[in-house]
Amino acid sequence: MMTGSNDLWAQDGSGKSVRRVLIADDHDIVRRGLRSVVESRPGWEVVAEARDGREALNLAVSLKPHIAIVDYSIPMMNGAQVTRRICAESPKTQVLIFTMHESENILREVLTAGARGFLLKSDVDKLLYAALDALAHRKPFFTGQVSEALLALFLSQPTDTGELGLLTPREKEVIQLIAEGNSSRAVGTILNISSKTVEAHRASAMGKLQINSTAALVRYAIRNKMLEP
Repeated sequence: MMTGSNDLWAQDGSGKSVRRVLIADDHDIVRRGLRSVVESRPGWEVVAEARDGREALNLAVSLKPHIAIVDYSIPMMNGAQVTRRICAESPKTQVLIFTMHESENILREVLTAGARGFLLKSDVDKLLYAALDALAHRKPFFTGQVSEALLALFLSQPTDTGELGLLTPREKEVIQLIAEGNSSRAVGTILNISSKTVEAHRASAMGKLQINSTAALVRYAIRNKMLEP
């Protein structure tokens, strides 16, 4: 176990190390299942659950869990957006992206955002413990077709992020929220910006993507897995 100033874990009243976990997923049954698995291990505790990206960020900043398990397709802010903000505002929190999508674009996006782990939902039963243990020791963990060699190669070379790479983080947030059916006023309230600023980000994003309708914007968001189809 790690000790001293490099110890990742908090201690409970008895002096035992406690591994504190945040779970962020919009499905109650998924959160309950993950909580059951995590807390079945001695010394592991789920300190909070979040139903959307905004709530996940707020809980991560206030509670500073050691590990945040974040569904990529979570509402309000997708997994990459949540990861970027958590890494900036709670840098000691290790983020494990939890997704059903084995996509190179998603992998690239979450790695760039700062995620330390990538776990497919189909692999949870057999690999969740391994993923948590890796992040507990500040080591990366990636499931599916991703190998350590491929990860090292990806991180060492510039990559083409495609259309998504044209957009700023704020433009991605605006697109996701609009595609989820929020009005400009509602998006502004969620992001704490004015409706006019929302419209400016929306227009900029649509111009970059050469999209000219809300319906096309929704299709783009679904196609790029910014929200669940």
